[in-house]
Amino acid sequence: MSETTATRNQTQQLASFLANLRYEDLPDEAIERTKDFFLDWAASAVASRGARPVEALESFAEAMGPGDGPSEILPSRRRTSPLFAALVNAASSHVVEQDDVHNGAVFHPATVVFPAALAAAQQTGASGRDFVAACVAGYEAGVRVGAFLGRSHYKVFHTTGTAGTIAAAAAVSHLLKAGEETMLHSLGSAGTQAAGLWEFLRDAADSKQLHTAKAAADGLLAAYLARDGFTGARRILEGAQGMGAGMSSAADPEKLTEGLGERWAVLETSFKFHASCRHTHPAADALLRGMHERSLTPDKIRHVRARVHAAAIDVLGPVTDPRTIHQSKFSMGFVLALAALRGRAGITEFTEEALGDPELRAFHDGVEMVLDPEIDEAYPERWIGLVEVETTDGESFASRVDVPKGDPGNTLSREEIEEKTRRLAEYGGGTSPEEVRSVIERAWNLENEEDLRDLLPAR
Repeated sequence: MSETTATRNQTQQLASFLANLRYEDLPDEAIERTKDFFLDWAASAVASRGARPVEALESFAEAMGPGDGPSEILPSRRRTSPLFAALVNAASSHVVEQDDVHNGAVFHPATVVFPAALAAAQQTGASGRDFVAACVAGYEAGVRVGAFLGRSHYKVFHTTGTAGTIAAAAAVSHLLKAGEETMLHSLGSAGTQAAGLWEFLRDAADSKQLHTAKAAADGLLAAYLARDGFTGARRILEGAQGMGAGMSSAADPEKLTEGLGERWAVLETSFKFHASCRHTHPAADALLRGMHERSLTPDKIRHVRARVHAAAIDVLGPVTDPRTIHQSKFSMGFVLALAALRGRAGITEFTEEALGDPELRAFHDGVEMVLDPEIDEAYPERWIGLVEVETTDGESFASRVDVPKGDPGNTLSREEIEEKTRRLAEYGGGTSPEEVRSVIERAWNLENEEDLRDLLPAR
């Protein structure tokens, strides 16, 4: 491109960085953390085997796509085209609410970046190193766009569906060896397709999985079209009728390019420890800490007041009477009830039986959320957990967690990631311990893989 950096718009600057990013540019810790998140994502994908929304999308893929192909659908072990593999794997990895999250962007990168990149890598025969670099590019693009769109966007739009389309396009375009112009057109075509609205929470609808499915598939579509000369808007992010103008009341274009090549989105991303909406995690951690420090049993708790940021109320507030497992993961009362009565809110604690458990329901009814100005001011860069607990003895106390489990400052070890992987694989079924060990070994040696085909053997 002929423009200097000073005269390029932010979309162009971002596209240039993404296109020119190389594996050799990456710090070792970014490479290692990408491998961590890849394994974490693959485990989330296989955990959703048999989930109704995933099966519906896979039926669609069977009806509309080829009966075979180069790319894997991880839960079922079927093969199909990259487009439909990206579609189904992105949906499957977002069902059990265990995929990663970037706090500042309020965005789940793995569930849109890895499905699209893996599907394309398996078609092109890309190496593990190429795959890692492409995924880092996807994280950079999605996180930066999510931060650019900001809090006003997240109030109505599911950022993982919107910024996720850009993230997937960036990752796949990088795998396809896009130059700056091709990357720019890929982002343009991705942005014009971006969508995803929070209204589904009020009805316990399946749209959240459709958001990630379409983001990954549409991003892949944009990348392949751009490779073949299809053009997209050159200022799709900050333009007068671009994403910022249409989807945010306070878009900040500086967020798109700030610290490019100096700070790495993948190192700022958090693991999900609890199997629920991330907005519930800080309060759950704070409640568990308070109960542990006081040797307090759940029967001694009368009321819990969770002090939260506004986005938690926006997302969790509509779920006042959870009726499905997925809806219960978006209920502050239900998540805190599981944490208190079961000692954890893990994947095996969210069941149909739990939904009807009178003790859990009683605890759920004793939980409220209130807006806390300090916590809201710190969000989204920091997600603080603060609960006020009233006991049956008439006492009250507060418990606070400043760095929830899974955040970069309180992250999961490799051993904890492996244990989480085994637990998720066992939950989904259909994956032998030997196959899980193989996936773990390949993930830890991802940069040495000649290609990423046959992650799980076809059946």
